[in-house]
Amino acid sequence: MPNIPDGAHTSTLEHRVSFFETDAMQIVHHSNYIRYFELARVIWLDEWDEPYRHYFEGDIHLATTAIHADYKMSARFDDIIHVTTWLEWVRGASLRMAYSIDRGDEQLVTGWSEHASVSGKGKVRRIPKANRERLSKAMIGLND
Repeated sequence: MPNIPDGAHTSTLEHRVSFFETDAMQIVHHSNYIRYFELARVIWLDEWDEPYRHYFEGDIHLATTAIHADYKMSARFDDIIHVTTWLEWVRGASLRMAYSIDRGDEQLVTGWSEHASVSGKGKVRRIPKANRERLSKAMIGLND
């Protein structure tokens, strides 16, 4: 299944595939997997750092700079899928999240997204030190 680093903190989103997320063959449209990544990333931040809304209340936004998905199998209408997320790395003003989307024992999609910390005007901003420290601990599985 997912290649999660030992000890890394994960979050898992359970999602039931809605009809509107599928095409005429009732297969999830490929663009929706990116949406699932985004939903899971926000949940991960809520659980292991702080709610994402606190970032933008402080005029910090995590702009997506790169995203990658490897499609292995399709999800279908009414499937129950699980999106597992973890932090791969954090730097001064950027981070990378990884994802695995599974249906039972079947891995459907793996991927990652990279994000730059920017102000509301798009200027690069460092991720606050306290956040970087929490993120680093979650990445390697340390507790406070």
